[in-house]
Amino acid sequence: MRNKLLVLLLLLTMSLLFGDDLILDIMFTNDIHGGIDRYPATFMNPDFPPMLGGGGTAASYIKDIRNKAKKDQRDNLLLDAGDFFQGHPIGTMSEGRSVITYMNAIGYDLMTIGNHEFDLGEDVIKKTIAGANFPILSCNIAKKGTNELVDYVQPYKIIEKLGLNIAVIGVTTVDTEQMSFPDNIKGVDFLSAKDQLQKYVDIVREKGVDLVIVLGHMGLPYEPQETYDYRYSNSKVKKEERRWGYDAQELAHEVKGIDLFFGGHMHKGFGEPWEDPLTHSLVFQGYAYGSNVGHVMIKIDKDTKTISGFEPPAIREGVLVTLFEDEFMPDPEIADTILKMQKIAEKGMDEIIGEAAINITRDGSGPQNLIGNLVCEAMKEYTKADFAFINLGGIRDEILKGPITYRNVFNVMPFDNQVVLIEVDGKFLKDIIETRVAGSRHGLRTAGIKVIINRNREDFNRISELIIGGEHWKSDKIYKIATSDFLLQGNAGLALLTKIPESKITRYEQGLREVIVEYIKENSPVSAEIDDRWKRDDSSNITPELKNELKKVKN
Repeated sequence: MRNKLLVLLLLLTMSLLFGDDLILDIMFTNDIHGGIDRYPATFMNPDFPPMLGGGGTAASYIKDIRNKAKKDQRDNLLLDAGDFFQGHPIGTMSEGRSVITYMNAIGYDLMTIGNHEFDLGEDVIKKTIAGANFPILSCNIAKKGTNELVDYVQPYKIIEKLGLNIAVIGVTTVDTEQMSFPDNIKGVDFLSAKDQLQKYVDIVREKGVDLVIVLGHMGLPYEPQETYDYRYSNSKVKKEERRWGYDAQELAHEVKGIDLFFGGHMHKGFGEPWEDPLTHSLVFQGYAYGSNVGHVMIKIDKDTKTISGFEPPAIREGVLVTLFEDEFMPDPEIADTILKMQKIAEKGMDEIIGEAAINITRDGSGPQNLIGNLVCEAMKEYTKADFAFINLGGIRDEILKGPITYRNVFNVMPFDNQVVLIEVDGKFLKDIIETRVAGSRHGLRTAGIKVIINRNREDFNRISELIIGGEHWKSDKIYKIATSDFLLQGNAGLALLTKIPESKITRYEQGLREVIVEYIKENSPVSAEIDDRWKRDDSSNITPELKNELKKVKN
């Protein structure tokens, strides 16, 4: 009953604040990543984590808001900004169908496409979203080599609510091209988000809509104000320096005619929206993995049919409602449906495969952390490589002291990456590391090396010391390097890896997740440590051994 009282109090308070104005309750999610099941919030408290109720709790909250709204003066929308299924087993193992079943049950109005929707290939996502009882939006996914949108999305939808015509336009990050396997997106192009969005904003404005909402799978910077000041108050910033696509802040600033923007992709939530100082577009963004539902009450003037203000639900963190199970009792019917799907998807996942001697966490120093070191050691051992590496964002969870299950490993590595071994000379190996510390990049998770970085030196000359397998680096030696097929495709800024000839690549059928499982089984109880494999020392000098090898390269 506690959640019922909270919602009743909320609605009573809002009715006093808003008077006779129209109220549109917009509830939104982003980056669910299959998180419709119950799970403990270890990211809040690893020792005594509160339970998050997933889709059952979200359904309870959503239904309460809907049931108590006065339809003549108050209505609602339920939106999702993409990346809906890859992450939790219930989503991944069902290829997203379980999440679509849930979204149909609770009655989502609209969803846009995220980059991870293409993780299993275009054919899979087409089949999965074909089961949705609501429109799927994106204005910039086109058939390969054309400007014609693919037929499984539509660019926008106009909905009538409260006597208003509301246009919702979907847009997908063009970074999908850099973050997906080429084979998975070989049939599509991602058109300019800015150009396409402006095109469709103009189209719906010409149709006379009252409000324009953008549902975009791209997000705000981690520090919105500082980033905005740098971008738009710094004349030295050049547009040609762009390496990635437009984010939500840039689109809200540079595309004219947007009232509200609901974003995602970044996995960082903001309790208050970002308001662009020039356009006054409001940008909202939630956290990931189904941990919260966003909820904002938009106040609309009856006469002008324009936004005159907004209010958060004020339950905890502004517009973000954390789905604590002890605060919002899960809807029994939907929770039961999710549990049945979960049992099918997770068969065998709680089998104990080993033991952790310590908490193998994501805490660490620079590019090092315990879980990253363990994963790289597993790759190195499996492939018998000299050196192993993965990108900093490739690991999504940690393993706590005690029994380890397959579920734990899945949470660490939820995406289906494969292990590969490449054979390159020392010069190429050094270029890999230098590429990942150039500019503002921070490095790699590694095993098999000892490297010291001096960030006061120029790009591609920042390594002060480099030791591989206990021996000083040799520029002409052929090294065996283990990594993932995701990085081999040139992702995470490592386009140079695409230059490696196929004859120098060994592809293992074993997935990276299974490699970690095998390592745990063979080395249990497993541990990890922060050691000297990666060190930053901005006063360090190049070692004589490295200096001699660099002279050979120049000659």
